[in-house]
Amino acid sequence: MIYQSTYQAARIIAPKVEAIFAAHLAAAKDSGEDDLAPLPTAGIVEAIIDATFWASLRKEEGHSPKISLAFLPPQQAGNPLLFKSRLPLNPGTLTKIAPGVERAGVHLGVWEEEGALYIWGTTVSIPNFCFVLDVSEPALLVIKHRRIYGFGKFTNIAVLKGDQVKMVDGQSTSVPDCPPILLSLLDLTAPSYWNDSANVLIQLAVSMRAHGRGGTLLVVPNETNNWLQSIIKPIQYYVQPSFTGLSKLLQQDRKEASQIFWQTALKREVEHLAGLTAVDGATVISNQYELLAFGAKIGRAKGKDNVDEISFSEPITGGDGVVIHPSKVGGTRHLSAAQFVHDQRDATALVASQDGHFTIYTWSEHQGRVQAHRIDTLLL
Repeated sequence: MIYQSTYQAARIIAPKVEAIFAAHLAAAKDSGEDDLAPLPTAGIVEAIIDATFWASLRKEEGHSPKISLAFLPPQQAGNPLLFKSRLPLNPGTLTKIAPGVERAGVHLGVWEEEGALYIWGTTVSIPNFCFVLDVSEPALLVIKHRRIYGFGKFTNIAVLKGDQVKMVDGQSTSVPDCPPILLSLLDLTAPSYWNDSANVLIQLAVSMRAHGRGGTLLVVPNETNNWLQSIIKPIQYYVQPSFTGLSKLLQQDRKEASQIFWQTALKREVEHLAGLTAVDGATVISNQYELLAFGAKIGRAKGKDNVDEISFSEPITGGDGVVIHPSKVGGTRHLSAAQFVHDQRDATALVASQDGHFTIYTWSEHQGRVQAHRIDTLLL
């Protein structure tokens, strides 16, 4: 397939993307997996990225396109919506059709025949390791694939923003004390369900980031109240008794957890808790997902030192850990979260910034300091 792209980042990243998908598909075949997507070659990847990037910069009736494209033939799409006539894959077509397909879970189906790419319709069902390209805002593209067992968020491969290219690096999890949520986001854990602890945290993180106001979520042990030592009294919104809406859902049998009605209820409870993080102050939940407080002000625990250094990393190529002062990660919200984890070492802090950055703070016994993992590249 010969295609002359004008978006330079597409040309640079395409061979790397093909190699990643080729490795995933080969490993899946060797392990006996079926329902596997076709391999997106470098030429196909480049052409899809190029057309989508230029479409993302256009507007239709004042709105920028928010679309998701999936590379697969209609035969692998379950129950596809098929157009009578094929549509050419170009910025004009994508801009025009975008308003009708911007809802979550709807993909424009793209396929190739005789050297030309075309849009054949839409689908909400795609095979394992299917190449997906999402546009969430102008000039921001995310390459991802469906997880092999279909649960939870798609796994991100790369993020392109203008001339910036970030390739996700799965090897970044080889360091000790890597948080389970990061392993799950990189699809490096065993098959898990929607009510798996790490997957629920991922859903909370996505929802926190989506409200755009910034926020802090503290996850503390259910067995003790030590976390109160790091909270300024009085707590404006102390919840008594603790709210157990999400907790009770997660205790249900896993067979029930696969049902659509259960997943809908889970999403509602996740949105409920994540929405509270928009209130000034931190939201506190137990590791059993019981809501304990929100709007809580974090303070340094009595007898504890100020946190003056943390290990900061990002799971992308070139994002290896560096030791820095926590104020260099972000503002007061980040500094207070780092202090909280420094004092309460069995806790986890999730911090969403108004600019879209998202950071997880945990304690590393191996390093003897707080570690911060910036994961917004994986949440898009």
